[in-house]
Amino acid sequence: MDPRIELVERLFAHTGPTYDHIVNLCTAGIDGCWKRRIIARLPPQPERVVDLAAGTGILTFAIARGFPDCHVVGVELRAEYLDIARARAARERVANVEFIQARAEEVQLTYPVDAVTSSYLAKYADLPRLTRAMNAMLRAGGLIVAHEFTYPHRPVLAWAWELYFYVLQRMGSRLYPQWRTIFYELPELVRRTTWVREFPQALRAEGFLDIKVESLTAGGSALVTARKAGSVAK
Repeated sequence: MDPRIELVERLFAHTGPTYDHIVNLCTAGIDGCWKRRIIARLPPQPERVVDLAAGTGILTFAIARGFPDCHVVGVELRAEYLDIARARAARERVANVEFIQARAEEVQLTYPVDAVTSSYLAKYADLPRLTRAMNAMLRAGGLIVAHEFTYPHRPVLAWAWELYFYVLQRMGSRLYPQWRTIFYELPELVRRTTWVREFPQALRAEGFLDIKVESLTAGGSALVTARKAGSVAK
């Protein structure tokens, strides 16, 4: 198995039923703010949007609610999370979403899309391959909007970040034992990831324009946006 896929499978095994709750709890609700930032960067009145690493569909459903006339495709690697997302779509009768199982770097569609989004994907991804896949999916002038964790560089913020994870490892692991692996391994993964530098490099190599990196939440995450060359022609 590809080590990147193996890592994701190991970290997130059996976490699906509690994923939405943990994301909201452990970010103190800030995840919702990050998702709204992503949606605010999307083009007006998109017809098709792909949400990579959709998980249980938090962002996918938010996009679908924000753009009810848009067809939103959630792409997720793990069947456990897909089952939850599809069950929610059926339960809530959300007609403009579709979920497919695939690795983000290997998605192939038969139609172009207006935007590709992702949240919490870049640190796990093969970024050159991911960027090529995004390029292939997008129509001319289409947008990429990607959000991911970063390690704070200011000493006082880094100290607070380390303290937060120390507490989470000791207390969170007792309350949510299925999340113990994440609580202990995610900090080191974020410390050593270089995605925020490498992703813009990969985008430039693929010819993307208007590449922007926006630091969020005291340096604890970042939002990268880029536009595929060409003018929009629907």
